[in-house]
Amino acid sequence: MEFKHYTVMKQEAVDALECKNGRIYVDCTLGGGGHSELILQRIQPDGRLVAFDIDQDAIDAASERLKDFKNLTIVKASYTNIKQTLNSLGIEKITGGVLFDLGASYHQFNKADRGFSFSKEAPLDMRFNQDATFSAFDVVNGYSEKELVRIFSEYGEERFSKRIAKKIIEERKSKNIETTTELADLIVKCTPHIKSSIHPATRVFQAIRIEVNQELTNVKNTLNDVLDLLDIGAIISVISFHSLEDRLVKNLFRYHSQKCHCEPNQMICKCPPPKLALVNKKPIIASDEEIKVNPPSRSAKLRIAKCIN
Repeated sequence: MEFKHYTVMKQEAVDALECKNGRIYVDCTLGGGGHSELILQRIQPDGRLVAFDIDQDAIDAASERLKDFKNLTIVKASYTNIKQTLNSLGIEKITGGVLFDLGASYHQFNKADRGFSFSKEAPLDMRFNQDATFSAFDVVNGYSEKELVRIFSEYGEERFSKRIAKKIIEERKSKNIETTTELADLIVKCTPHIKSSIHPATRVFQAIRIEVNQELTNVKNTLNDVLDLLDIGAIISVISFHSLEDRLVKNLFRYHSQKCHCEPNQMICKCPPPKLALVNKKPIIASDEEIKVNPPSRSAKLRIAKCIN
């Protein structure tokens, strides 16, 4: 299957980085290479870009797309390894900026055998990293009812979490749930038929994907790591696609941009100075023109902050 990927808010996310020749930039989520390509064009001839991805399909496609750029290092690793990787490359500080484009890609959703989509018959997979051993199958067939309720509620904000979890437990007593369509059909059958533009399985599939890939934990931990790596003046540009990610980014940016975290009754403030300055207090969203071309971009929110300490 040809690698297809639409780069969401390419101009806005890269403009936010204020790319300059001679500085070091990091693309934590290479994907199809759209953001990386624009960054590389803007940091010639002496800038440097390090790009991370764990999806070999993405790396293959982006490597071909970006083959003419000599100042690019592509790393097949999770962005969670950013500290160790940059250290191994002899990079002490990110002097320009870092970009995150979170969530699954168009290619991952539309390549049937990856198991991200409930509209395509496929094994329950949902791994970003195809070398990983833990998959959606393990969540659906191995988690307890209590654990399933937790992830469906927390990561999917699914109001019928208990009903769906109970049905999964009942179903797998006789046999494992093997495919995406089996799971989607089970969800449709055990939940009320409510008029909605969202398929009944959408939130559960999102929750399982987040659990399989530890998306929220990875984002939170890595953003904190990145703060230690940013040089003064460097910028973080983050695109998120659902409320949980956006809330996490918003809260972390807000915390590190506040001057004081003291309790109200504390007489003397000993808080360190803030590390970040918010570039935009409200998230930037995709333009109407972009949404027409790529409807999923309607969910995207871009938040930007600058290192000031």
